[in-house]
Amino acid sequence: MQTRFNLFENPVSAAFMKRFAGAGLAIHQSTLPRTVQELVSLRASQINGCGWCIDMHTKEAVAGGESAVRLNLVAAWRESTVFTEAERAALAFAEEGTRLADAHQGVSDETWARVREHYDDDQIAALVCLLGLINAANRFAVLVHQRGGSYEPGMFAAAMS
Repeated sequence: MQTRFNLFENPVSAAFMKRFAGAGLAIHQSTLPRTVQELVSLRASQINGCGWCIDMHTKEAVAGGESAVRLNLVAAWRESTVFTEAERAALAFAEEGTRLADAHQGVSDETWARVREHYDDDQIAALVCLLGLINAANRFAVLVHQRGGSYEPGMFAAAMS
C-alpha cells in the first residue's frame, strides 16, 4: 500500500496540519499526565487501525520512559495488571469515545464517573480534547494510507515547528 497523498507537502493541508498540531499543544501542556496521553492515543489508534499513529505514540511513549510490557498490553488492558485505576478509567473512556457507532450513548455514565474520580476538570478537558484530536488524526492518516514504521520520536513536533 502506497501513501496516497502527502498532507505535509500540499500548501492547504500543510497549513491545516500545522494548526491541528497547534491544538495538540494545549493538551501536551495540560496537567493530564503524559503517560495517560500516550496510552489513550495508542489505544484509539489501535481501534482505528492507524499504523502511523500506533508507530508514533508507541515510540513517543518509549522515549518518555514507558515500558515495553505496558505498551504491549494496551490492547488487552482489561486483562492486565500493569495499569493504575486512573489509567484504566482513561483507557475505558478512550475505547467508548472511539467506538461511538458501537455504543448508542458514547461514553457510559459508569465510565464517566470513573474518569471523574481520577481526574480534575482541566485534566478531563484535556482528555476529551485529546480523544477528539487523536480520532481525527487517525482518520487523516488512514484516508491517505500513511503507513507506520518510519516515525522517530520528536519527528512530528519538528515537522510542525
